[in-house]
Amino acid sequence: MIANDKAVNRGVAPVTYGQGERPPRGDYSTARGDYTCDQNWSAYTAQEHDLYRRLYERQAAQLEGLACDEFTAAVKHLGAPERIPRFDELSNRLYRQTRWEVVAVPGLIPEEAFFALLAKRRFPVTGWIRGPEEFDYVVEPDVFHDLFGHVPLLFDPVFADYMQAYGAGGLKASRLDACELLARLYWYTVEFGLIQTPQGLRAYGAGILSSAGELRHSVRSGEPSRVPFDLQRIMRTRYKIDSYQSTYFVIDSFQQLFDATAPDFTPIYRAVRELPEIEAGAVLPGERLIAAS
Repeated sequence: MIANDKAVNRGVAPVTYGQGERPPRGDYSTARGDYTCDQNWSAYTAQEHDLYRRLYERQAAQLEGLACDEFTAAVKHLGAPERIPRFDELSNRLYRQTRWEVVAVPGLIPEEAFFALLAKRRFPVTGWIRGPEEFDYVVEPDVFHDLFGHVPLLFDPVFADYMQAYGAGGLKASRLDACELLARLYWYTVEFGLIQTPQGLRAYGAGILSSAGELRHSVRSGEPSRVPFDLQRIMRTRYKIDSYQSTYFVIDSFQQLFDATAPDFTPIYRAVRELPEIEAGAVLPGERLIAAS
């Protein structure tokens, strides 16, 4: 949701940082000072609702054995797939569970605005939906990616708290010139995270769960490296923006993720800046890898 139109991933443009070379898609004349706007649900056409339904059904059919239980249990809260959800109705359900709400934005927004919304437990969702010709590939995150990929796990209390803490940490990172390091944490957890469960490896990242092909690739393929979660390792690791990921980081639980990211990051940023960056897909000497499920 943060402004950068360069991130693409075979079906979805996940959140990333910085400014792109062209203006982001969306009608920003409707935005308030915090970049939120009205959803204007009545403007969606029958064709757009049907497109949402087809996208939803394609992804829902892939979830069994690949998505984490927390996600598959919560995705039903989005409501019937036959129509794009009304954000106010969805927010009512979400607020009762975890005190979060969904707010509409015109499209990609600046990083500080994004952080500020998360810190207030308000998740920004793009109002527009991709065109039929973009069914398998869209350059920027649309309403389907944001709703289907991100919102279900906001019904999980621990993950919901992690997202708020991330927003608060982002506001601090912007003052410390550390947004790129924090971007890598978001990328490798919220967008492309994997979790080890008693049933095997599962996906919880929105960029994976809303992607036509990366869900199976991330969990089952023997190609990528899967590394146990390590905060400094993540912040040192570059990521791919134009293909499936070649490195995934695996957590043991959402509580592990929340606990690991709770301390003050200031000394961590200092330590990471003293170390060399790691290329995406690289395996460090002696590093333990996690096998495909």
